[in-house]
Amino acid sequence: MNTNEGLKREIGVLGLSANIVNLIVGAGIFVIPAIVAERLGAASILAYLFCGFLIMLIMLCFAEVGSKLTQSGGAYSYIEVAFGKYFGFLTVNFFILGATIMADAAVANALAGTLAYFMPVFNNEIVRSLFFIFIFGGLAVVNIKGVKQGISVVIVTTIAKLTPLLFLVLIGLTKVSISNLAWDSVPSTNDLGKMSLILFFAFQGAESGLNTGGEVINPKKTIPRGILISISFVILLYVLIQLVAQGILGASLSTFKDAPLAEVAKNMMGPFGVTLILVGAAISMFGFLSGDVLNMPRVIYSAARDQVILPLSLANIHKKYATPHYSIILYATMGCLFAITGEFKTLAILSSASVLLIYFGVAMSVIKLRIKGKAESGTFRVWGGYTVPVISILIILWVLSKLTTNEIIGIAIFVAILSAIYLVMKLLRKNKEQP
Repeated sequence: MNTNEGLKREIGVLGLSANIVNLIVGAGIFVIPAIVAERLGAASILAYLFCGFLIMLIMLCFAEVGSKLTQSGGAYSYIEVAFGKYFGFLTVNFFILGATIMADAAVANALAGTLAYFMPVFNNEIVRSLFFIFIFGGLAVVNIKGVKQGISVVIVTTIAKLTPLLFLVLIGLTKVSISNLAWDSVPSTNDLGKMSLILFFAFQGAESGLNTGGEVINPKKTIPRGILISISFVILLYVLIQLVAQGILGASLSTFKDAPLAEVAKNMMGPFGVTLILVGAAISMFGFLSGDVLNMPRVIYSAARDQVILPLSLANIHKKYATPHYSIILYATMGCLFAITGEFKTLAILSSASVLLIYFGVAMSVIKLRIKGKAESGTFRVWGGYTVPVISILIILWVLSKLTTNEIIGIAIFVAILSAIYLVMKLLRKNKEQP
């Protein structure tokens, strides 16, 4: 099932590792330290280690399935091949409507909160709503006019998000107060699970780094090494950021939910530090949004073109600009509405839950595809038999069990609505096929 025979294998361990790190480290880490500290305090590093362990297992599952099924589509393709079109339909809708749009709405709120640190007017709900309309509307217009305009900020945002974080860690480690890192108590498994559900938001995106699997040198060795190096680096970076924030601010860390790292930088370097972190955070968050408003409408367009989602008019192309304008407008509108009506913590939880459900499907796909037949030579296979996918499945189910009753009901209703839509689409196709 390999479809990449024409691609050159030129990506080594360092290239793969760097790509994965770039995709994981983003907007969430600028905000989440305060939220995690509110529940876990100095013991917050346990949640980082737990989430890092889980994402490493999940990445290994993606690596195995991705080496067998190298066609485009990622998790959607893997789950559809393993379990059929219905589950593929659920996956693509959870990915677009749940994981990505919720993430964008959460990041938009984080961006407004970051700006509020400088300009308190952004705490006003009307101002925030107008800001969201301006951001999503502006990005929609830019992307409707052409893909070149939407892709120009990638390099700048990558540098902008890593530089201030590394600067913060290197200087902050010399100013940490050890007394602030003392654990008052060991957190309960319930608290750890609930905070991991939120923190997992900062670990999303790693699987996209494996989309280049067909161009990786010696994938059997390079992929697991790349995963180990990249995830280990991210865990180390995140733990150090949390330690620096906790070690400098102590118990007060949880009170700076809008821009905790800016407050850390203020204590370390004064106004310069605040400016460095806030500018880096704002650019990183805006870059995250611009990237999604560029890329995700193309996913909606492709799904409508393939008759996976309705309405099919979402596959229309603008006559002048040759862009999927209806898909762009729909995506930007939904992102804006969720941003206006939600807040970061809730949106991050819903996004994480959607992603974890998709990851659950991929882990199940590893088992199903192994049962269906032998792997082709040259493909990657996770060691330890079924241990990795089974542990991944059990941990994901445990984390999802920490959702509130209302959140679970909401997801169940969403699945029911999608199932009804799928059934209607299937009946319509049958009627069309009949003479």
